[in-house]
Amino acid sequence: MPTVKELMHAGRKDELWQMCCGFLDLNIEQFMSIQKRLLLEQIELLNRSVIGRKIFGTTIPQDVEEFRKRAPLTTYQNYCPELSEKREDALPAKPILWQHTSGRSNEFPFKWESIKWMPVTAAMCSEFGKIGGATSLLASCKRRGDASALKKGAKFIYAVAPRPYTSGTYAFVATEELDGVSLPTLEQAEKMEFEDRIAISFKQALSKGFDYYFGITVALVTIGERMGDQMSSVKFKTLLSQPSALFRVVRGLIKSKLAKRKLLPKDLWDIKGIMGSGTDATIFGQLIKDTWGKYPLNVYGSTEAGIVGVQTWDFGTMSFYPSLDFFEFIPEPEYLKWQSDNSYNLKTVLLDEVKAGEKYELVITNFHGGPLIRYRTGDILKISSLRNDKLNINTPQMEFDGRIDDVLDIGGFIRLTEKVIWQAISNTGVPCVEWTARREARGKGHVLHLYMELKDSCTSDVKQIAVKVYEELKKMDEGFMYGDIESILNTMPVEVSTLPKGAFANYMSMRRAQGADLAHLKPKHINISEKEIGILQGAAPEKIKVEKVSIGAPVAR
Repeated sequence: MPTVKELMHAGRKDELWQMCCGFLDLNIEQFMSIQKRLLLEQIELLNRSVIGRKIFGTTIPQDVEEFRKRAPLTTYQNYCPELSEKREDALPAKPILWQHTSGRSNEFPFKWESIKWMPVTAAMCSEFGKIGGATSLLASCKRRGDASALKKGAKFIYAVAPRPYTSGTYAFVATEELDGVSLPTLEQAEKMEFEDRIAISFKQALSKGFDYYFGITVALVTIGERMGDQMSSVKFKTLLSQPSALFRVVRGLIKSKLAKRKLLPKDLWDIKGIMGSGTDATIFGQLIKDTWGKYPLNVYGSTEAGIVGVQTWDFGTMSFYPSLDFFEFIPEPEYLKWQSDNSYNLKTVLLDEVKAGEKYELVITNFHGGPLIRYRTGDILKISSLRNDKLNINTPQMEFDGRIDDVLDIGGFIRLTEKVIWQAISNTGVPCVEWTARREARGKGHVLHLYMELKDSCTSDVKQIAVKVYEELKKMDEGFMYGDIESILNTMPVEVSTLPKGAFANYMSMRRAQGADLAHLKPKHINISEKEIGILQGAAPEKIKVEKVSIGAPVAR
């Protein structure tokens, strides 16, 4: 079978689209057939492995239904020490490389025991190449089957954490499979700090241009805000030795003058696609489109699962990718029962059993020799519809809703995710550098306490901002009584405190000095610790009193 690179070089565009994006033509029966076939192949591999016998016990499942009945739901602890010590002889298939998560910790100084190592097999890499081709095509195409934008030598801005972090692994595989050019080169990029890498990549892009951006989408917002002022005041003498860059800047300034506005990145580059992941890609989508000329294509995945789903050329909901994991889903009422009683026996449904409008925790079983069996990801997905009517995609559509452990429960009535809070802040129009939030006790109840670093242009006081956020949350009310909680709890449920200028930049500098990588630099948006709040407020770490905030279990609506 030809590779993505071979089809691209041969100009076989129809075959290239089918290889990378053919999953969008599947109906739900065809999708489930692929899922079950690959699961049976995976069970055979697991049966011969130490990890498989460890999870299955003495009774090996023979079919999909027996697999779901006999195999327990697992967490990463079930695979230690085999994965944490990278014991390749225990795996279902030999890996060609290892990658790991960014890790999570609520205490300071930060400990990285929670980093999760995951093996990547050759078959997985082949799938990474296909999905890399799919994301590049879907970010740049105008219609189904349009593979005209993806060509040999496409230039990619490298804006992710380096290998062995998962995003760096994907970037490496995709660049190799698509015969792309990284700005700066992969070898250079992986040795640089993130800020230096971004600065050099866009400096090179002034002369060389670029086609695709892959990485942290919120960085594009900051770059777009600063670029106009920086380019408008550039000294042209410094560009005389770079005629391509000089021409690009002059042309961009002319475009912006004719449009009677400040210079924007879209005046400098006519890029083909932007690929990113996370809540910021959704929140800042329109702003990025207005600034850069393209909507960011949102890709959802993880270290444990690989790529789970991706948006299509309508930049709306995401379609599931069938060939990396077997999907099961824990309905919201089920995992809420489990949170109240961890002995509760959770039930799952398959993709052909999910319901539109419902939320589920994703459970995955790796294909292609991966080690994870019925693994609880902790990620909450919302099934927005059972098909994409606009594009005639006949499989369920989903949105990433948040993490089980990144939910704020207020008064037993409200369950706020990072996405909801971020959207509410964005809707207020309050100029904010960054924010973090947590639940805090007030009287007999709790409030949402936002800690925000504001831009100099902000003229509102904290009470006005709190009211604006509260009003936006009420507008976004999905039926969980946010509009009634003020009268129920007899308190204003939102508070805002401002952080000193440079609070987040100073925090990141401190973390970098401690040797933290890109993925660990910023504090979490949800459930931040008392120590981290103190650091953002300017207190010395050793003088901060440690007081854990009890988040509590979310209550079913």
